[in-house]
Order: sequence, then structure tokens, then C-alpha cells
Amino acid sequence: MIVVTGATGTLNGATVEHLLKRLPADRIGVSARDVAKAQHFADRGVRVRQGSYEDPAALRDSFAGADQVLLVSGNDPAADMVGLHRNAIEAAVEVGARRILYTSQQGVATDGPYPPAAIHAATETILADAGVAWTSLRYGFFSHSFAPLLGPWRETGVIAAPADGPVPWTAPADLSEATAALLSGERSFDGAVTLIAGEAVTLDDFAGIASELSGRSVERVVVDDEQWVTDQTADGVPEQAARFMLTMFRATREGYFAQQDPLLAELLGREPRGVADRLAEQIGA
Repeated sequence: MIVVTGATGTLNGATVEHLLKRLPADRIGVSARDVAKAQHFADRGVRVRQGSYEDPAALRDSFAGADQVLLVSGNDPAADMVGLHRNAIEAAVEVGARRILYTSQQGVATDGPYPPAAIHAATETILADAGVAWTSLRYGFFSHSFAPLLGPWRETGVIAAPADGPVPWTAPADLSEATAALLSGERSFDGAVTLIAGEAVTLDDFAGIASELSGRSVERVVVDDEQWVTDQTADGVPEQAARFMLTMFRATREGYFAQQDPLLAELLGREPRGVADRLAEQIGA
């Protein structure tokens, strides 16, 4: 059995949908904080049990019988996410899972400028020490999340932001499909693997793509880091949130997300969706 956590969310929910196309429903389980939100899976024969990273006993019950467990990474900045991930990993080990998979992120680093990267690094260390096979899925940044970095370019004709570097913005739909293929296929991967779109782009590239798609000139303007934070807070963004976003700009320009890897395309059997596809959707081109 494959047990999936976070299946009431968009990403792992789509992974379960893809698994249902590949496997009988009785070979799939869902561990959900709120089982009512997973009723649509239960109605189709998927085993649904209550479980949360805060409750190891419930996790053990929800993971029981699993050959593989897919753990979604948490994103609560106020929580001890490494400790919660440890709870989930230990529960999967205790029920005898033969492989644990974890949704990590490209650019994992213990000392990089982007704080979530250190959480993923610490979690991968726990996985490596757990004594069972493991796979860390280092996803590319989700392509729907680049909009805040671009700012109101459609109104101003300008992408004004700090200096940046290349990022392979990746469609979550592609990641879900590839993860299901990996879970249900005969080929397994040990350790960390990188699942990213085929093209890494900068905001200069965005300006060029936006110009072509919109039929108007879009200019890229580099703004000083502190000035950008000031501008963001003046527009109503909390300073803490603006400074968090700034860490991502710093990580991109230091090359943390510049890596290229063909694995996502291999798992999909086609080229992943690119930035132009997503940007065209957003502007209705």
C-alpha cells in the first residue's frame, strides 16, 4: 500500500488522483488531519484514516500496512517543522514502511539565504539516518507562485524587483503526475532527486516573455534590496513577509536554484510545462 499525507491539499491531492489512474484504489491510503475533507477519496475505495504530524500514535495507525509513505513537507513558520517531520518519519519506520518519500525543494542547504532550505536539509538528514530506503523529492518552485515577485507589471509595464538569478519554475500538476509515476513504477530512486522544469529563467527573461505574449514592452528594473522592502511595506506588505521574499531573491542570484535536471521530463515522458505556458494562462494570451 502507498499512503499519502497532505492529500486534502492541491499538490498531493493531485498525486492521489494520478495514482488512482495507475493502481487499484485499495492499494492507496490517505492520512488526513480532517478525514471529512478526504471523503471524496473514501467514496472511491481509498483507505482514509486520521493522522497529523503532531500526533505520532494517530500517524502510526494511518500509516499501518504501508509499503511506501509520501510525506508532505510542512510550511508553518511558527511550528517546529523539523521536529514534526521527525514524528512522521519515525511513525513510518515503526509501522515497517520499506520506503519513505518526502516533498522537499530544490536548493537544499544548511546555511543558504533562504530559510526553508535549512528545514529540508535537516529533514533529509533524519531520513538518511532512519534506517530505511528514502527518496527526497526536491521540487522546483511552483510556477503559480512567481506572480508576487513580478509585481504589478501589467499596470506599470515594469518588473521592478531586486537582482535575481535563474529559477526553473515548475508546474505543480507536472510534479504530482511525476510523483505518482515514481510511486507506482518499477524504478526507484535512493536519496535526493531533483524534479524541475527544463528551463531556468530570470526576471529579465520574464520581461521578454511578457512583452511577447502581451504585445507591449515590459521593462525589467533592478531595485536595491532595502528600497524594495521599503516599497513593499508602503504597498501594505508586512515587513517580515517582504524580508522573507527578499531571501528568495538572494538565493536565486547566488545560484541556489540554477541546477538543471532531466528527471522530471523522463518521468512524464514529455517536456514539462514552461514559464511561458503559465504566464500565458495568467494574462489570457
